[in-house]
This record gives sequence, structure tokens and C-alpha cells, in this order.
Amino acid sequence: MADAIGSCVHCGFCLPTCPTYVTLEEEPDSPRGRILLMKEVLEGGLALEEALEPIDNCLGCQACVTACPSGVEYGDLIAAFRAHAEEHRRRPIAQRVQRALVARTLPFPRRFRAAARLGMLTRPLARLTPAGMRPMLDLLPERLPAARPLPAVHAAEGTRRARVALLAGCAQQVLDPDIGWATLRVLARNGVETVVPERQGCCGALAMHGGRGAQARKLARRNLAAFPADVDAVIVNAAGCGSGMREYGLLFAGEAEEDRARAFAGRVVDVSAFLDELGLVAPPAAGRPLRVAYHDACHLAHAQRVREAPQRLLRAAGHEVVVPEDWELCCGSAGTYNVEQPDTATELGRRKAERLRATGADVVAAGNIGCLMQIGLHLAELPVRHTIQILDRGYTGVDVR
Repeated sequence: MADAIGSCVHCGFCLPTCPTYVTLEEEPDSPRGRILLMKEVLEGGLALEEALEPIDNCLGCQACVTACPSGVEYGDLIAAFRAHAEEHRRRPIAQRVQRALVARTLPFPRRFRAAARLGMLTRPLARLTPAGMRPMLDLLPERLPAARPLPAVHAAEGTRRARVALLAGCAQQVLDPDIGWATLRVLARNGVETVVPERQGCCGALAMHGGRGAQARKLARRNLAAFPADVDAVIVNAAGCGSGMREYGLLFAGEAEEDRARAFAGRVVDVSAFLDELGLVAPPAAGRPLRVAYHDACHLAHAQRVREAPQRLLRAAGHEVVVPEDWELCCGSAGTYNVEQPDTATELGRRKAERLRATGADVVAAGNIGCLMQIGLHLAELPVRHTIQILDRGYTGVDVR
């Protein structure tokens, strides 16, 4: 934390890329403003309670990291500070209930599916529910797709070029299980055998970025034990999960598992980056090429520094790729941010939808389930798909729209 604070020179390059500064126009709601607040709290010059609102407003998108000429690792700083703050703050009862509900459902697909179904049934009574619960109901889809568990092993087609292990995901399995299956099919078409460890669980990213370090470590330990070492990579198809798993070294800093966690984190790769490096077997021409508006998921573009790979894959599949104006600004999803800060999240979602609509695209592509749900909520007239689903449709010939 001291290294990140000390390297900030308060130049202001981060300001136009920070979604909360652009939206709220307050210095404390900028990266450099928050760094000063965190510094003052840690040095004892400011009470923690006085810094909490701007800290809570932060999406943790790390757009400031991409913009920073001094290389400030703001992502490491905000995650560590939030963990510190959770140990010393007292939240209102409504917030505690809301966060407890999220922590006990979202990381567990069966629980989340049951909770989502219950929420869909009670949606007509939303006006009678506590204010803190309403954003959860608003974000639920009209219906849930049927559960489609992934197999333990999915064989490569033709000559095997690689063998990988896949993170199945949590909310994604419930909200859009086709993403996992599309990942298996595209990897297979490219000669990749995929193992889906049966004892895996949530990656812990939501808990980690929400300051719940103990829960995050418990979930991460399960994955450290579940994933095999004899694979070429650990593949992730959700930007937030990939970012969280690549931070396992930070999560276990000073713990007995630190070295093992750092080694594991070094093998975690987003599916788009993996396929780009492997060399995509171009899908056969199927139908007319699409104009694809590519949305940069924050934890892919900023936290993992993966921007060009997904766009190259889409172009290799024969599509035209366009990038919207203000691509670096978050859509407002950011894990559970749209539940905890619904007003700001809604404003950011509308802004993102306007920029994507202006591209004149046929379809929107993104690499994170949270982004897909958030953009779909504000851009109902356009199909919003995972990049891997668009590639998959190229092999199968199914219209992605």
C-alpha cells in the first residue's frame, strides 16, 4: 500500500478516465483524491469514517492504472484498503443484510439460482421490499436459462495442440451457461482439450474486491487444491474472475500459500488471450460478416491489459470491429457495484449504451458476464454476446443475433 501511495504524483492524467470523477465531478471521487484520503487515514491524520463514502463510490475498474504515467498500482491499493476498512467500520443494518445476502448466494450457483427464482416471483411486490433489496430485483432477467453443467473433460478435435483447465464461474453458470459451452466448443475446434475440475468453486473476486479477505482466501484455497498442475493454462472467460485469480499472490501475501498462489496466478489466462497466442483456426464463412461493437471489460482491459486479442479474434473470424467512444469508462457493473451504488451505476450504464448505440453495430461483444447483463439492461435493442459466443457461432453457423 505504501508503494502505491508513494508513487502517485497527483498529475491528474487519471481524472478523465475515472467513471466516478466524470459522473460526480468531485475531487475526493477521483483516484488521486482517494489516494490522499487513504494516506491520511493510514497515517492517522483522518478518521476512517470521513474517507468511506469516496472509497465506497470507487468501482475498482482500474482505468486509472491504464492512464497513469507513474505506474501507480491503484488496484492493489484499493483492494488492500477496503480489506483494512472492513475490519474497522460499522455498516448500517440494511447494508449488512444486503452484503450478507450477496456473499452467501452469488458465489454458489445453486443458491444463486434459487435466490434468483425467488426474486423473480416477488418482483411484483418490489415496492414493499426494503430499498436496499430493490436493485437486486431490478437486475434480474425476465427468465433464467435451464442449468447446463459442464463435463469433467471436453476432448480436442483433431490434433491436440494444448490441454487446459477451465474455471466454470458462478453467476455466469446461472445467467448464461451457454458461455461455458461455447468456450468448450471453440477450444475444441482449435485443438484444445479442456478439463473442468469438479471440486472447483468461486474464484473469490467478489469477496476480495469487496474487502472480505477471509472469505476470498477460503474460496481461493479451494481452487488452489482443485486445479491440476499438469495443464498448459488455467482458462477464464469472465474478466472479473480472471483479474481476481491473477491477484491471488496479493490475496495470500504473508500467508503460507503465497508462493503457491503466485505460481497459480501466473498460469491464469483469459480465453481470448490464450486463443490469440495459440493462433485461431478461422471459422468457415457463415452468413454475412457482422459489425461488432467491442466493449472493453474493465478487468480485462485495465487489470489484465488485454485489449487487442479479442478484437484480433473477431477480425480473424471475418467481422468488422468498432470501438465506442469513451471505451475506457466502466459500464457500471463492477462486481456488485450496481447493487450497492445503483444511481451511479445506472448513469454509467446509460452512458455506455449511448456510446455503443452510436457505433451502428449489429451486435455488442464483451468478455465479462457482469458487463453483458448491465449493457443488455440499458441496450435492449441490440444483442449483447460474449466474444467467445460470436466465435462459436462462426463454427456452428447459428445466427448470433
